[in-house]
Amino acid sequence: MVSSRPSPVARQILLLQVLMVVVVVAGAVALAYADARDTQIAGARDRALAVAVSVADTPQVRRALGTADPSASIQPFAERVRRDSHTDFVVVMSLHRIRYSHPDPAQIGGRFIGDLGGAPRGRPFTQEYTGTLGPSMRAVVPVYAAGAGSRVVALVSVGITMQRIQDALADRLPPIALAAAVILAVGLLGAWLISRRLRRQTHGMGEGEITRMYEYYDAVLHAVREGLLLVDTEGRVQLVNREASRLLDLDDSVLGRPVAELGLPESLTRAVLSTDRRPDEIHLVDDAVLVVNVAPAQWQGREVGSVVTLRDHTEIQAVAGELDTVRGLAESLRSQNHEAANRLHTVVSLVEMGRTEDALDFATEELEVAQLLTDRVVGSVADPVVSALLLGKTAQAAERGVQLRLGDSTEVTGLPVEQRDAVTILGNLIDNAMDAVGEVAARVIVVELTGSPTSLCVRVADSGAGLSTAAAEQVFERGWSTKTADGPVGRGLGLALVVQAVRKYDGDIEVGTSELGGAQFLVRIGEPAVTTPVRTARYGTSGS
Repeated sequence: MVSSRPSPVARQILLLQVLMVVVVVAGAVALAYADARDTQIAGARDRALAVAVSVADTPQVRRALGTADPSASIQPFAERVRRDSHTDFVVVMSLHRIRYSHPDPAQIGGRFIGDLGGAPRGRPFTQEYTGTLGPSMRAVVPVYAAGAGSRVVALVSVGITMQRIQDALADRLPPIALAAAVILAVGLLGAWLISRRLRRQTHGMGEGEITRMYEYYDAVLHAVREGLLLVDTEGRVQLVNREASRLLDLDDSVLGRPVAELGLPESLTRAVLSTDRRPDEIHLVDDAVLVVNVAPAQWQGREVGSVVTLRDHTEIQAVAGELDTVRGLAESLRSQNHEAANRLHTVVSLVEMGRTEDALDFATEELEVAQLLTDRVVGSVADPVVSALLLGKTAQAAERGVQLRLGDSTEVTGLPVEQRDAVTILGNLIDNAMDAVGEVAARVIVVELTGSPTSLCVRVADSGAGLSTAAAEQVFERGWSTKTADGPVGRGLGLALVVQAVRKYDGDIEVGTSELGGAQFLVRIGEPAVTTPVRTARYGTSGS
């Protein structure tokens, strides 16, 4: 079966280049031949004219013209000149065209054949003409009488046959042919080298295959919902599809520019320029949560750059945060259900033992404690979502052996932020505090909230180990954590999400040392009451 695959682009270009080189060399040879021929003819014309003028100015010719038999002296002289000057004829004639000399003695006394032009009137004349010796380039000049000055007494014609010119031209053809052969060989070699390089770069594909591949790939790259970024080995952007441009806020001018100059977050820039495979990393870019995959690209064992894919998980991350909150509430309810069952069994056992008063006191005391916490939270926090979050985190903390206290100045009459963002800020700060007190003996967390429709202040303090000055300066970087990585996307995202939510409302975050000896995080949005930590490292959403 004969393959219908079209000829590769490299082969087609090779054939076109070979044809072009052959045409150019052939044209150059033709031009060189024409130029050489014109040069030879012009040289023959000039040489014939120079010899004719020299003969006409010779005193011996003038003296011979005054004798009874001019040919006796002129013929030997003319033949010597002809031989010495390598011309084909030197003819001295009268004004009536009667020859006094000729290479063929039989032609002496005959009439000169050809035009004389203006020579009889004192003007030299040249032409290509066919005479007794065949086609020739000839010159005719006047001979002036001795002492007369302006009187023409005879004419001299000197000619070089075209055959002699062709012979001289043939002597110049070998260098032209050699130069043409060298140029042709160099051109063919260059065409072959270009074809070889092009074949390697196009992988032996035909123009139809390349066109279809480009059209399909371009359609696919811009149709997929994942962002795609191709970076070469020098860290320059070679391709970016529409989704990547949208996610990273880029335009078409980024093509060919270094990744370091695109203004991306430092952590994302490091990931993109990494030569290692980096699967499913979470990065924050402005208000978006991106899942980034970086994989080295190779072709035939040679690394050609990196392929970076980006997926927008902002909504998924927000839903996951809410799901974590709901899961925490469910865990709290399960824990409370377990505790309620234990207390109910205790009350039932006391009743069965006939100690009714003790059972009533125990039940009343437990009910008052639980109700007191609920009344405190609901009475201080008007927003039901934030109240539910605080109750759930309190139960979750109690299950983990952590005492979560509500600050005395807590009062929330409204929120200047969306409930989802409030859950992100408060939930992540409390979770971070519970992780911080996990390794200490006295596990205490203090949460203080003051909020209104125009302002919000959140303070979360813990009794953990606290943060050093260096740690306080980088605590809000994505991926920073005091714990080891856990899960496919690692840790260090919670505080970064807090930063993202606070930046959304042009707020501030401060980290410092709390009155409990651990860390304290203070979030201010709008114009809340000022609470001054003992030591702070400030993160300004509009500054450094």
